[in-house]
Amino acid sequence: MSELLAEDTRAARVHAAWAVLDTVLDPEVPAVSVRELGIVRDVVDRDDALEIVLTPTYSGCPATEVIAHDVQSALVAAGLGPVTISLRRAPAWTTDWITAEGRQKLAAYGIAPPHGVAAGEAVPVRFFGRSLAPALACPRCGSTHTERLSAFGSTACKALHRCLACKEPFEHFKPL
Repeated sequence: MSELLAEDTRAARVHAAWAVLDTVLDPEVPAVSVRELGIVRDVVDRDDALEIVLTPTYSGCPATEVIAHDVQSALVAAGLGPVTISLRRAPAWTTDWITAEGRQKLAAYGIAPPHGVAAGEAVPVRFFGRSLAPALACPRCGSTHTERLSAFGSTACKALHRCLACKEPFEHFKPL
């Protein structure tokens, strides 16, 4: 009976940790949580600590240490510590891991979310110039009369675009 109680307690602790992770915002895009971005891969209740497995959006992401610190601090502040952070870089993070809610929040924040791919769907590799790139919808006015200004935005995982209808610039989370 005590083993069942221990398992219930562990499951409740993991569930509580996931809820706390929903509140830890990404330092570069503070409109979405690290969980919504798919950076949090797993929460494992070890006997001596909670292990949080993170996959950065790319291997050289300068926010990785800040994210690890913020995750650990939030969980300890919630009384769920001690906490260990593990970085798992393989498989590499993909924009397919961004949740539907995360995509909505990106658009509301003014960043065009990446196009999703259905689970199991093949992703063709395409090389094209600006003129052949698929049009993005402006996150402000919805127009698809947009153009890419730069392959890189404020971070390496975003590109800079401009809406030709409302004249507003916006970033696009590159599909990876």
